[in-house]
Amino acid sequence: MKFISLFGNLKLLYNFFLFLALINIFFSTGKSHAKIFAINDIEISTPFEINFNKNEIIDKGFVEAFNELILSIVQSKDQVKLKNTPISQIKGMIETFSIIEEKFIDEVYYLTLNVSFNKKNIFDLLESKNVFPSLPLRKNFLFIPVFVDQNKNQVSMFSENILFTSWNLNNKKYSLLNYILPTQDLDDYSLIKKNINNLETYDFKEIINKYNMNDHIIMIVFKNNNKIRVLNQKNNLKNLNYGEVNFENENEIFEFIDNLKLVYEDFWKSQNQINTSVKLSLNISINNSNNIKLNKFEKILSNMDLIYNFYIYKFDNKNTFYKVIFNGTPDKFLKVMGEQNYNFEIKNKIWILNDKS
Repeated sequence: MKFISLFGNLKLLYNFFLFLALINIFFSTGKSHAKIFAINDIEISTPFEINFNKNEIIDKGFVEAFNELILSIVQSKDQVKLKNTPISQIKGMIETFSIIEEKFIDEVYYLTLNVSFNKKNIFDLLESKNVFPSLPLRKNFLFIPVFVDQNKNQVSMFSENILFTSWNLNNKKYSLLNYILPTQDLDDYSLIKKNINNLETYDFKEIINKYNMNDHIIMIVFKNNNKIRVLNQKNNLKNLNYGEVNFENENEIFEFIDNLKLVYEDFWKSQNQINTSVKLSLNISINNSNNIKLNKFEKILSNMDLIYNFYIYKFDNKNTFYKVIFNGTPDKFLKVMGEQNYNFEIKNKIWILNDKS
């Protein structure tokens, strides 16, 4: 009888731990996939006609959302590879979507959508096209545009500089860079004017130090007869040469600015590129006595762009075991997790999360 009682208690205890483990699995915030790419406020409009088809309009919204995502995470040289992606394939990568608003005004139908794409599926598509995506990290830059007319030996900085006044007038929704223009300061203008003959080596430190910003772009545009040369000072961006640009023509100005912004966006993406061909498989063990700790860990994985995928592959009465696929090296994983205050000890190829993390 004692043996039966002991066996019954062990069975009851096992069932209890099994129940706890199942709770961890079924109420996990990111058990089978990592982060989504959310594209919001996609606006579509079309005349309301006899052959009106709402599903076709929604499909157009999906295509526009997909294109916006590609523009934000893929360098311009590779974007053409994704241009003709079929709608069936796009729809297969959508995790969720929601209609935010729809209305009819003057026989025109307006639709606003939010669309979420499965990150893993997007990365798989890009890898199949031999395209490496970039982390969609938005960044503020102090941006100082200087215009030099070498024929007239004149320098322009603020309101008299058409690049300064036009730069932020035609921003794209998918852009990752936010350009913070300096305030108009006569002292700054005097400094630039004083150094007009050595701007290529001038460090701009007296101007930059007035702003509490870590990153900056100094763009100096030299106009010499029909030739335009753009110097990007001290930021590893190559210098650019253009043919004639009519700075009296608004369309040419915006085309010139858009071209320069594309160069800056591509440079930023190149600094944050993900090598999705590298897939590091990690087995991570976490003590499952603290469900809040498990949920927090999964949430961090879900919000980390370098995580390709993760899931729970087994559990026992003490630990939950995760399989994590990481786009990078072990050192890189330790670095990005260390920034989240997570430390690991490796035993028998199992990465054990430090209980103090």
